[in-house]
Formats: sequence, structure tokens, C-alpha cells
Amino acid sequence: MSNDVEIEKRRTFGIISHPDAGKTTLTEKLLLFGGAIQSAGAVKNNKIKKTATSDFMEIEKQRGISVATSVMAFEYSGKQINILDTPGHKDFAEDTYRTLTAVDSVILVIDCANGVEEQTKRLMEVCRMRKTPVIIFINKMDREGKDPFELLDELESSLDIHVRPLAWPIGMGDRFKGVYNIYDKNINLFAANKTKISTDIVSLSDINSEELDELVGEKPAAELREELETIEGVYDAFDRDAYLSGDVAPVFFGSAVNNFGVKELLDTFVRISPSPRGRETDLKRVEPSDKKFSGFVFKIHANLDPKHRDRIAFLRIVSGKFERNTFYNHVRLDKKFKFANPTSFMAQDKSVIDEAYPGDVIGLYDTGNFKIGDTLNEGEHFMFKGIPSFSPELFQELENLDPMKSKQLEKGITQLMDEGVAQMFIQQPGNRRIVGTVGQLQFEVIAYRLDHEYGAKCRFVPKSYHKACWITTDNEEQLKDFTRAKSQYLAKDKDGNLVFLAETSFLLQMAEKDYPDLTFHTTSEFKLEAKHAN
Repeated sequence: MSNDVEIEKRRTFGIISHPDAGKTTLTEKLLLFGGAIQSAGAVKNNKIKKTATSDFMEIEKQRGISVATSVMAFEYSGKQINILDTPGHKDFAEDTYRTLTAVDSVILVIDCANGVEEQTKRLMEVCRMRKTPVIIFINKMDREGKDPFELLDELESSLDIHVRPLAWPIGMGDRFKGVYNIYDKNINLFAANKTKISTDIVSLSDINSEELDELVGEKPAAELREELETIEGVYDAFDRDAYLSGDVAPVFFGSAVNNFGVKELLDTFVRISPSPRGRETDLKRVEPSDKKFSGFVFKIHANLDPKHRDRIAFLRIVSGKFERNTFYNHVRLDKKFKFANPTSFMAQDKSVIDEAYPGDVIGLYDTGNFKIGDTLNEGEHFMFKGIPSFSPELFQELENLDPMKSKQLEKGITQLMDEGVAQMFIQQPGNRRIVGTVGQLQFEVIAYRLDHEYGAKCRFVPKSYHKACWITTDNEEQLKDFTRAKSQYLAKDKDGNLVFLAETSFLLQMAEKDYPDLTFHTTSEFKLEAKHAN
């Protein structure tokens, strides 16, 4: 089978949302309707003992939140669907931003009661920046929430994007009867079911049939007909090209926990969403149809299986065909590697694959050769762009509570930093470890994982730094003066780059003024530019 056919089959997308909008539940239901699982587990419901497939880390099960991106693959309607379920919590936004570099489109989940929230706006900004096509799923229609038309207006004004409903709710809260599929002009009604797909389904294609009045009641049926007329009068017809260019977001309504609206979303998604797209490198744009294999690492996860202490690099394939046991060039190290056990994923369940195509996300067992942002290809010397580390917002010093476990602590913290959970800066004298994150919860996760996965106990002592800035310059004399004057505020990152830990924004401004030939970077994207400028 030609690469083109395989490429066209693939749909790789991310599910993003503000915490608690029901993102992981929706992921679970997409897997259920896709036939990948037989019964769905609830994320927070203790009555249902099975926890959600995509939340596999122990701390996620305990807290009912996703803190790591999960990858799941299944086949549906002749398409190979690759879902990347991201953490909703803002403290793990960086993991989500990196994941957005590896997807071709996005489903954004909104809670019908809360509407657009802060984290939703930030995530949408990243999608807009990349021109990523977005489908919006308004969830929890089985609860009382905002009026659907009010929600559509809010989406347009808060997220700065045109919307077009492709499904519409029949009622809300206790009066919620189901969802009308505007795209296919039909309606499927069935009983709510939290764990399995209902087999007792009534299908209607005529919105004006008396049967609709009998099934949902005369008043809801009349309201639905009236609202659909309003939609057709107010909104332009759905334009797939406008969606693919990121200018229009199709909107679906439903209740993921009860399975309403999920099939309508999935059926439409496989038809309108984009097949794999190309990516920019520092030398050229690489397209999926290019014959030579290339891909990039957007995530690293240590101890995916705590019994085996394995470390896996998640690689998004951009072009060509990946084959098992074939040598590929690791661009940063300029070394060739081959992989005996490349894997595909269903959360923590893995299966070995012989080949993979653009759009696929595969796992490569790694002994420490990969870092986030690394490029793998067939001998060319380009690097994929756009996976920076940002300057952290919180800084704490890591203290070892058990000197007998120093080796375990060292190994654990190194592996966790390689995952991109946080960033570490080493200060002298004494190799003091300053850990920087974008949120407090990350420190809890690091301490928890160091204890439970590596047997190393630690504590974090807060530090009052404002920003970590990477420094570049051509003026070596000025750099020497700066390092003499600011030695107590300097550190090295894990790659040995010099970093200035500025205590306040004023002190950073003063440093920029006093040392005009030094450039202070707040993201690590400069490393790539510097590498190719040399």
C-alpha cells in the first residue's frame, strides 16, 4: 500500500480543555465508540471502580486529574485515529503546549455551565498561533448551564474565532433529551449509559415527523425546529476549508458521561478533520508526502511501566515511513540508531509495530539519548522547530532527605527533567539544584514520583527568583564581567548553558542596561538558532 493511502487514513488530534470540563471522560467515550474499549471508567466516580484508561499514573488515579499526556490509537470508519489526551491543569500547560506541536487538529472541551475559562483562552491562543483546526465540544448538557446561543456568542467573543454549530442539544439539564446532528440532518435517541453504548436506539431523519413529538414531547420538538431555523438564518453554511485553515470552529453539544453527542462528534470528525500536515524545520518545510522518513520527539516518559523502569521517547512521524530495526540519524548527536521494539499505545498498554506512517505517534525505548525537541531522520541535517522550554514561574531548591539514597535521587531527578516535567538549574558552589516549574502542583508530582518510583525522599525550599534567562553574547569580556559581578545568581541548565536567575524584573532590566552586548532569552528556542548559526 502506498504511503499516500496510509497518510490519508490517519487523523492525529489532541483533546484540550480547562480542568474539570470532562476532557478525559470524552477521550474515554471516543475510545468506547471507536471499539477500542468495551466499558468506560469514570475519572472521579468511586462507585465505578475502573479508572479512566488514559489516567494511568498512580498520582492521577488518586487525584482524579491528568498530569501527563496519554496517547491512544484505534481504527474507526476506515481511519486510523490517534488521540493525544493532554493534562488540563494549568500547572502542566507546558506539556500541553508541546503536545500541540505533535497534532494536526484539536477538540476543545467546554463545560456548558462555566463557558470559556482562563486556561481555555491560553490554549486557544496556541492553536491560533499555529493555525491548528479546532472543533469545540460543549459538554455536560445533562446539567443546567448557559443558553446554547449565549455560549456560541461567548466562544466567538472570548476565543476570537467564528463558530458554526454542527450538532444541537434538545433541552438541557433534566429536560435534556439528546442531540440533533445538523451536519447529517438526523437524530439518534437512546437511554443514557455511563459505561456502555446503548443498543436501544431510535433514529429519525425527518425533523418534522410526528414521531419526534411523541419521543421528546411537543414543546421540546417545537423548540428544536425553531432553534434550527435560527441557526440556518444566523450562521453561514459550514465551510470545511475555513475550518482547516483555523478560521471557523465547528461546535458540537453533548454529555460525554452519558454518551450523548459523542457519536455525532466522532462520525463528523473522521470526515472533516485534516489528514497529517507538514512541519517547518530550520532549513525547509517537510511534507508528509516526502519520501524520506523524519520525525521529532515531543515528550519523554520515564517509568511508563514501574516494573520495568523503562523510559520512552514519544516520536511524531512527519514524513516517509518508519521501519523497525532500520538505522536513522539522530540529528543533535549526529549518530545513527535503530529500534528493535518501537511501540504504539493504548495509554499504558503497548504493542510492538513493524512500521509507522506520518501522523503516527510511536514510542521508542530510550537509554538517555533523546531530549524533547530532538529530530530523527534519514541522514539530513535539519531540526524541527517550535518545541521551546519557557522560563519557569516558580523556583524551589531540591533538598535530599536521605543521603543514603543520593544515587537514586540523582537518577530520578535527571530522568524527570528529561521528561520536561520541570527544569533544573545547577548552582555553584555545592551543586545546588534549583527546580523551576510553571505551577506548584508540579513540585508535588516530582516529590511523589521520586519517592514512589525511585525510593528517594526530598523536600523543596522556595526561592524568590523572578525569571530564568539564558544568556548569549559575542562579547566574551562583557560576559566575564557579568559572571564576576553576578556569580551568586548564575546557574547552568541540564545542557550546560549559562542561565541568569534574576530576583526581580527591575534587576533583570538593570542587567540588560548595564551589559548591552548580552542577550537574555526567556525561552530556550535560541539554542536551535545558535546551533545553526555556528
